[in-house]
Amino acid sequence: MTSFVGANITKTYTAADLTGAESGKAPRLGDTYESYDGKVYRFVKYNSGAGAIAAVANNVVGFYAPGGVSAGQSNEVTSDVSDTAANGAGVLAAAPGTGEYGWIQVKGVATLNTALVSGADGNALILSATTDGTLKVAAAVTDTVCAYAIDASAKIVMCAFPY
Repeated sequence: MTSFVGANITKTYTAADLTGAESGKAPRLGDTYESYDGKVYRFVKYNSGAGAIAAVANNVVGFYAPGGVSAGQSNEVTSDVSDTAANGAGVLAAAPGTGEYGWIQVKGVATLNTALVSGADGNALILSATTDGTLKVAAAVTDTVCAYAIDASAKIVMCAFPY
């Protein structure tokens, strides 16, 4: 994993971009980037999952786990909650196609595209297991907390995703 400066976090990449003549100009899978405002991003591969859920910028994604069973994927993400093990990965900075690459925000303040399933200001949040692309309030001590609601009605959260 490499940290560097000057990333274009809204740019998406194809597999050819990562291996072709431009490969030296593209991030590597798992790279992290910290912006001037303290937000941290991670470079990942997007998978639409079994439900073919398209990526949407500012939606939450989980680590890809086909059928909900983790196979140890840590650099591949999906918006299809049926293909996660309920572990939030980050907030999409752009909308890559399936098999494409892009950045997810893992730390710092983010405004989500989709409303929280449940939760109020100050609540610990987890990846929703019923609604693709969003978060809900953590209800059990065994829940994997990945964010905190700053202003639930405005969809503003503090990201605390693993990276």
